[in-house]
Amino acid sequence: MGSGLLGKKLGMTQVYDANRRLRPVTVIEAGPCDVTAVKTLKRDGYQAIQLGFRTVEEQKLSKAEIGHLRSSGSKKLWRTLKEFRGPWERQLGDTVSVDLFESGEKVDVQGISKGKGFQGVMKRHNFSGGPATHGSMFHRAPGSMGASSYPSRVWKGKKLPGHMGAEQVTVRGLKIIEVRAEENLLLILGAVPGPTGGYVVIQKVQKK
Repeated sequence: MGSGLLGKKLGMTQVYDANRRLRPVTVIEAGPCDVTAVKTLKRDGYQAIQLGFRTVEEQKLSKAEIGHLRSSGSKKLWRTLKEFRGPWERQLGDTVSVDLFESGEKVDVQGISKGKGFQGVMKRHNFSGGPATHGSMFHRAPGSMGASSYPSRVWKGKKLPGHMGAEQVTVRGLKIIEVRAEENLLLILGAVPGPTGGYVVIQKVQKK
């Protein structure tokens, strides 16, 4: 039984559900993906398959990547590869499509969040900041660092300004509103991580 698929976020729109309620949905182009590798208990110690999504020109891949894909018997070269653990009834070269999912099913969606660049503590960590007026001279700064003469340094883990976003995020338990198999599209209720055009991983719910 399969558990997941690779896809591309196309953007958001709104559709009517079965009860004629207008729902905000994220449109994801999910698959089709080809099986590029199969892991077995006997040889590898665990069960999994590797899926490839979105074809790419040969000059954009390294020799190692090309060799791996050719050894799998694949006639295509894939931009994105992802391994999905668990028992699969698939063989090398098989195609996995959006038919893996059903309307009303719950899924986990993983992606790389939008990058926000260098941000201060109010935006990055939701600090409240200081008074805005009356000459307080303390507005958006982090405030006291906590330690003085000992240990004369900032403790590890202190919430400070820095790079925000552009990290792996998983949103769990999202509901599939509609599956459009002929167009390889999934309509998922709510927002999923990442920008329009970003790659995402859609998996059946892993945790109850």
